[in-house]
Amino acid sequence: MWEKLRVMFTIPELRQKILLTMLFLAIYRVGFQIPLPIVDVEFMKSSAQAQQGSGLGSFFNQAAVFTASNLTMGTIFGLGIMPYISASIIFQLLGSVWGPLEQLQKEGESGRKKINEYTRYATVVICIGQSWGYLAYIIHGTGNRSFVSADFLVNGNLPLFWQFLSVMVMTTGTIFLMWLGEQIDEFGIGNGISLLIMAGILARMPNAFLDMIRNSSLELGGSVGKFGPEKWIVMGILFVSVVAGVVYMTQGQRRIPTQSAKHVRGRRVFGGTRQYLPLRVNHAGVMPIIFASSLLLFPNLLFRQMATSYGGFWDSLNDAFTRGTSYIYNISYVALIFFFCYFWTAIMFNPKDVSDNLKDFGTFIPGYRPGKRTEDYLERVMVRITYVGAAFLAVVAIVPTLVSGALEIPFTISQFYGGTTLLIAVSVAFDLVQKIDSHLVMRNYKGLLE
Repeated sequence: MWEKLRVMFTIPELRQKILLTMLFLAIYRVGFQIPLPIVDVEFMKSSAQAQQGSGLGSFFNQAAVFTASNLTMGTIFGLGIMPYISASIIFQLLGSVWGPLEQLQKEGESGRKKINEYTRYATVVICIGQSWGYLAYIIHGTGNRSFVSADFLVNGNLPLFWQFLSVMVMTTGTIFLMWLGEQIDEFGIGNGISLLIMAGILARMPNAFLDMIRNSSLELGGSVGKFGPEKWIVMGILFVSVVAGVVYMTQGQRRIPTQSAKHVRGRRVFGGTRQYLPLRVNHAGVMPIIFASSLLLFPNLLFRQMATSYGGFWDSLNDAFTRGTSYIYNISYVALIFFFCYFWTAIMFNPKDVSDNLKDFGTFIPGYRPGKRTEDYLERVMVRITYVGAAFLAVVAIVPTLVSGALEIPFTISQFYGGTTLLIAVSVAFDLVQKIDSHLVMRNYKGLLE
């Protein structure tokens, strides 16, 4: 392994890409620590710690995992790349239902560049809206006290100039992160946006690990919040199992055998070769978990607010939709994951287009005529393997919640060592290794995975 790492840095082009990527990620982490000038950092930090178990705290924590943001600190990169991800998802969904955008997708590289341009414009608009909303949260604060530093308040209000400047700073910060991601794609190792998300996850993992060490105990079945030997064993098994499962499912494919038609040119015969069409088992990636968890945050916030105001029936609903051992929450979570898995796969995978492409290249699936029969066969196969992928995502998403409730481990810790965050980190790391491997194999070196 050390020899392979040494070889990586002996190739000038690959070394430059890796070092540039590390530089861009370091810039991202530095900006992540710079607060807005108007924010009372100490009060906001203490308030974030007090809200860890609340619905708002869960929302901020979930947003930090999926979007490389930090809504609990009010930094210049506080929104992360959330607006860009939102804009990208919107245009991906519109591409399957809106004719002009669908036509752009079929125009190749020029169409892709045009869609990227529209995505950037939409990112700015979304970012301005989210910045105003987040600024309202900062101004409102908690416990009748604003998160704005007293030095910037005039008669208890924040002047319009500082409001405008804060919105522009947060908007510029998000656009800068989007630019960083594009620079990593062009000059670095690639997967820029995904690497930013992974960097945000990995940066939070050491704190969770230190919390586990500080609260460790050698006593079996120790007190609430203490990590005895049995909890360390369970967390270790969970960590190894999720990593192995993610790698296995990431590589998992359903290979459909195909055969190309023979054709004669002069005295030579071309075609007739047997190949296969790879269909990914987990075609939707982590998008179903992101959609499902985000959607379940809103009833949690709503019912918590109603329970605080009215109590009674709303208390029962609040308990039912609180993350933990609630069966209603867990069943709803699993059902939404399955729904969004099929929904996202239906958007991203079009059996008719695949069937037409096979037909255009003179390729067919043995036993099925080109056209409608091939399309129906591909759709049946995709429905079956998507069920397996959705079941895997549901297990990965729900196990940390169950372990957190059963072993009385804080969810902020269990999610990093077995769950969605680990799924994202391992998937991105695996893609990164494959990109490095492509550079090594191209120069006749052994890959990292060999």
